Amino acid sequence: MDAFNKYVVLRTAGMLILQLAVVAYAQQTVPSPASEPGSSAQPSGNTAAVRGLQSQDPSGKGGSAGEAITQSGRAGGKGDPAFGGERHPLYRLSKSDTVDVNFTFSPDFNQTLTVQPDGFVTLKGAGTLFAEGSTVPEMQLAIVNAYQGFLHDPEVTVSLKDFDKPYFLASGEVTRPGKYELRGNLTVGEAVAMAGGFTQQARHSQVIVFRRVSADLAESHVIDLKKMLDSHDLHEDLHLRAGDFIFVPQSRISKIRKFVPTNSMSWYMSPLQF
Repeated sequence: MDAFNKYVVLRTAGMLILQLAVVAYAQQTVPSPASEPGSSAQPSGNTAAVRGLQSQDPSGKGGSAGEAITQSGRAGGKGDPAFGGERHPLYRLSKSDTVDVNFTFSPDFNQTLTVQPDGFVTLKGAGTLFAEGSTVPEMQLAIVNAYQGFLHDPEVTVSLKDFDKPYFLASGEVTRPGKYELRGNLTVGEAVAMAGGFTQQARHSQVIVFRRVSADLAESHVIDLKKMLDSHDLHEDLHLRAGDFIFVPQSRISKIRKFVPTNSMSWYMSPLQF
């Protein structure tokens, strides 16, 4: 009888252990609510720690990773948007540019400033200020700081009055060579038309456009306007940039001297002697 009771107890215990193992396995295979799509549950401690490390910037000063990437690729606020620069950069002052400075509560300090050849402007009662290369908002902030010493919270408005307008140059075999203002999206063909068109000695097939890349380097583009006009296809007509120089050379036949000495053409004037 004792042996039978022991057998029943052992069998019952074994079945209980088996059931507990099945329940534990089922709980492990069921996905938790935090991993389901659309769940708003908070991440676990390890996940939160990983995300916290990812959100820190490389310098360890805090801030999001996106902000760190933006700061590292801004290139000082200039440059091509493809390389992290501004898509629409503000105009930067250059020599001979003129700005109007108006003080809201101190009109006695209103003035018109012109950027001198050395890049400085002279403020009324506040000394000189380097302005070349600055944007209008940057110059406005600099003027506010310059007058903080004797004006209480000066309210200043700076507006661009006069500046060096974009231009292009046309030379060579055009009717009216010279400097022209570049307005809008202008092509080489349109620029030649503004310069009066080609002369009779022009070589239409080799119009050269010089474009300055740096202070010591310029690239050249040769454009066959004759082919484009004959084919009525202007897709290859180059769009101009500020400072471009268009040169139209002479045609080969126009390089022949218009007047030549008759003694050098005696065979032509008296062909019967041959």
